[in-house]
Amino acid sequence: MDRRNFVEIVLLTILSSKISFSKNEEPIIFNKIIEKARKNQWNKLPIKQLFYKVALEFLDFPYIGGTLDKGNQESCVVTFDGFDCVTFFEVSLNLARIIKKDKTNFADLVSEVTFSRYREGTINDYTSRLHYSADWIYDNIQKGVVRDRTKEIGGIPTRFNLDFMSSNPHLYNSLRNNSEFIAKIEKIEREISMREYYIIPRDKIETAEPMLESGDIVFFATNRKGLDYSHVGICLVKESKRRLLHASSKKKKVILDTSIFNYVQQQPNITGITVVEPLEIQ
Repeated sequence: MDRRNFVEIVLLTILSSKISFSKNEEPIIFNKIIEKARKNQWNKLPIKQLFYKVALEFLDFPYIGGTLDKGNQESCVVTFDGFDCVTFFEVSLNLARIIKKDKTNFADLVSEVTFSRYREGTINDYTSRLHYSADWIYDNIQKGVVRDRTKEIGGIPTRFNLDFMSSNPHLYNSLRNNSEFIAKIEKIEREISMREYYIIPRDKIETAEPMLESGDIVFFATNRKGLDYSHVGICLVKESKRRLLHASSKKKKVILDTSIFNYVQQQPNITGITVVEPLEIQ
């Protein structure tokens, strides 16, 4: 999935010259979650349990997409105004990670998001953001943030043929305004397309679904030309059903949806799923 996601409010303290700030009010929601985590000693929970507990705090938050690509300089910003599918799991995961590290400042969250969102955790320019979910998965496996469970629960190897961003630069402000980025994106697409990934094919998801666990991150592969994944959400086991916790563009908010199998049946363009799990902080 190309990560045309977002994040808007921003930092209280400068982490680096690459991180932007706003004059928005104190992130009250962030502080409430941190305080709830402190009172209930969430830092002692396994990371997967902590992850979905944090994610549940955002139920009914509005869906907001396509607002990341603003401004002339790439910066990492984080908001609680609303989420798209990527920023929902991303902010939830990184909140869980800083809680496990006993960090309590909003700047700590932005630093953690920067680490997971950008290639090797470093902001250089627009092209250093992990725009494709396949790239996010690969890079965050290398960084020890997540582990791919797909193969062990029935996944088969696959490769993606990515060129959506370089073939459609008019859809991206930064590519329209910086034509030199197009060649860099094209090179990244070729690199991703050379890697092997694992997906559970569409017709095998019903069999594999009972092996999914609460706190698994589920990426939905797509047959749309030039792309890898079209959506992402979090598995939550509830009453023996593996339900999808996600920011829904259709419902315009974060919801606890139907089972993952049923969700796939409703989306004809989904070809399979990739399942990764958060790793404990080392």
